Amino acid sequence: MMKREPVLIVNRGEIAIRVARTCRALGFRTVGIYSDADRFAEHLRFCDEAYWVGGSAPQESYLHVERILAVAKKSGARYVHPGYGFLSERAHFADACSKAGLVFVGPTAESMRLMGDKIQARATVDLLGVPRVPGSKGAVANGEEAAKIAREIGYPVLLKAAAGGGGKGMRRVDKESDIISAFEGASRESLRAFGDGSMYVEKFILEPHHVEIQVFGDGRGGGIHLGERECSIQRRHQKVWEESPAPILNHFPKTREAMFEAALKIVKHVQYASAGTLEFIVDGKGNFYFLEMNTRLQVEHPVTEWVTGQDLVAWQLRLACGEMKDLPATPARHGSSLEVRLYAEDPRTFLPAPGPLGLITLPTGAFVRSDSAFSEAGEVSVHYDPMISKISVWGSSRAEAVDRLRVALDEARVEPPKKADGTYVGSLRTNLSFLRRLVRHPRVIAGDTTTDLIAGAADLTAADSTSPSIEAMIATAVFQLAQEYESVGTPGGAVEIESPSTWSRVARREGVSK
Repeated sequence: MMKREPVLIVNRGEIAIRVARTCRALGFRTVGIYSDADRFAEHLRFCDEAYWVGGSAPQESYLHVERILAVAKKSGARYVHPGYGFLSERAHFADACSKAGLVFVGPTAESMRLMGDKIQARATVDLLGVPRVPGSKGAVANGEEAAKIAREIGYPVLLKAAAGGGGKGMRRVDKESDIISAFEGASRESLRAFGDGSMYVEKFILEPHHVEIQVFGDGRGGGIHLGERECSIQRRHQKVWEESPAPILNHFPKTREAMFEAALKIVKHVQYASAGTLEFIVDGKGNFYFLEMNTRLQVEHPVTEWVTGQDLVAWQLRLACGEMKDLPATPARHGSSLEVRLYAEDPRTFLPAPGPLGLITLPTGAFVRSDSAFSEAGEVSVHYDPMISKISVWGSSRAEAVDRLRVALDEARVEPPKKADGTYVGSLRTNLSFLRRLVRHPRVIAGDTTTDLIAGAADLTAADSTSPSIEAMIATAVFQLAQEYESVGTPGGAVEIESPSTWSRVARREGVSK
């Protein structure tokens, strides 16, 4: 066994805890980082030591490369694990780690540039003959060019950010009269979120199922897959329910094998190293089309760990430190696993609704896993993603897993603080009521889950029996105004307002964060 030197975890929240736990199990010391907002965050308890890296805004802390590298030098860390989000898919950060003599736990910067950029990735899969969604060959210059391509491939189309992810910079367009304004709005949003306003056009596939293949490469042209996940249930173009195996592929077993083959063809061609995910759209007839590659560990990786019995973070670390000389055999997959994301958000509009926690009880029990970084003393920050927990389950069959998830969600409780008279205070709201409806929905139980399921099921977003606090209503209203302002922009494309600062002002004025 090679010497296991310290691992710097350049992330926060549940993923930092999840990585730290595996590091400890394998004998790696852990180094954590934190911002001003995270001085008392839960993830710090799971690290052997931790260092401050800056202000609450991500640009001042979790995205500040120079400060992070300084922590690595001061702590004596050898390995850098990025988790997901933040710097996990930034090629310049992987380069900076290498130049500093550190080992980045993930793919090479070259692989990120080749597959992390959506337009470059499309060119790569075209070269390999992997089917992809019809659309522009590369970035389009403006709304007029996007309209020309849309006429050629037919409406509806999707406008997508070349550097995007998480639904940012994405618009569905159903008719030509809307495409120019949609292009301009999506491009502005992409520029703010990723520093790149480049857009491309794709045909919108009807009856779409979002299916992804989990892969693991050795960096030398070898690779294996660990099965698929279906992530079709989404709101605001973001996943809220993930599962394995994919229900749609149970109807098309030949499609499943063809997707495995296509994914591995890409992994081997780019000599990909570590964990990655190839995302595809599958239509109602079993045709599949490449979407993009995520060159990192996915949020929903627990689903794959449940059905394979493998620890993906352990695989990443062993490969990074040179212990994994040869890839393991493709693991067998057993049973069914489901995962939902519990968010601090309005259960009807899905807009963020962060704030202090008064009560949090997450489900436990046989074959139930809750990945979280919150306690009753915690607060969902306005500065970061509002996910409170990932709740995942395993069952010997999908029906058993659905039943187990239903019970788990019924056991969960997340509430804002209360006054002495029992009324809630603070801006916190959650999507727990929505998830409880979702797990009971007939189409979900039947496994008939397309990406438009939520939009077409009004009963899923019905009003709760309990009313939100006045602080929550004020905060949601201000957030909506900020979103509307940002979508319009200012004359030169410059935008003067950012939602985090808006939230901060509301919180201070209304006393929400006290």
